[in-house]
Amino acid sequence: MPKLAAFPKAFMQQLCKDGTMKLSEWIELACKLDIDGLEWYAGFLEMADESKWYGFRKQVEDNGRVIPMMCCSPDFTHPDKSFRDEEIKKQKRWIDMTHALGGSYCRVLSGQRRPKLSMDEGVRLAADSIKECLPYAAERNITLIIENHYKDDFWTYPEFAQKMDVFCKLVESIDHPYFGVNYDPSNTYLAGEDPIELLKRVSNRVVTMHASDRYLKEGTIEDLRKEEGGAAGYAKRLSHGEIGKGLNDYDAIFSELKRVGFDNWISIEDGVDGMDQLERSVSFLRKKIKQYWS
Repeated sequence: MPKLAAFPKAFMQQLCKDGTMKLSEWIELACKLDIDGLEWYAGFLEMADESKWYGFRKQVEDNGRVIPMMCCSPDFTHPDKSFRDEEIKKQKRWIDMTHALGGSYCRVLSGQRRPKLSMDEGVRLAADSIKECLPYAAERNITLIIENHYKDDFWTYPEFAQKMDVFCKLVESIDHPYFGVNYDPSNTYLAGEDPIELLKRVSNRVVTMHASDRYLKEGTIEDLRKEEGGAAGYAKRLSHGEIGKGLNDYDAIFSELKRVGFDNWISIEDGVDGMDQLERSVSFLRKKIKQYWS
């Protein structure tokens, strides 16, 4: 049966920017939820001090939970090889971080969709960089997971592989036992595309999932696809919301994942309106998982 983790979507500013929340506080909050693990983020301020890593792992494990996944954002599409080499070094450090925390999955991305970068060139640069990291990950029993992502908070341009055809081409170009997909249905809406269509194209490669939901603040899906698909800046018509109350069809998603034998981590990206919302999202997902896997 799939296991549930949670990600501190509501507290990223406090944990990564101004330091007004400590990781120990987030761990205590998260461990009150009916979850099995905590998804980690490489950019937490306190992770800069390597001597603290074991303490965070111990606190999580003392609460009967684990840290299965690491979220990070390498940028592998820069035209300068020395820049890409530095990103590969960073990714290897994040793999070490994942290993030290007891995790098994570390995210990779393609990189930024820079102007004048062709699809073939971008896929080649990203695939070559990821392939350079794979032996290092495999030695540590870490699987690299590529997400159909929208945009890192600190990037100028959106994700190079944001669009389905580009993402699928990149995934197909890497065949390795320690490489798979982290599927995020909500991000597909930001590309102006259909999350179920994407899932059916990559479901055999999905090893982890981000569970979130989006709802339309105004207009229709057709309006979103016409006006927001692939645009720079977050889609103004879309907002994060409670899981099960938004646009995502979790029956269709879980039916397909069950069909292909998925039985792994689902990490919740929610709670932007408070811990009560996150608790309701956990409850919704627990019921759905039981419905499809028990």
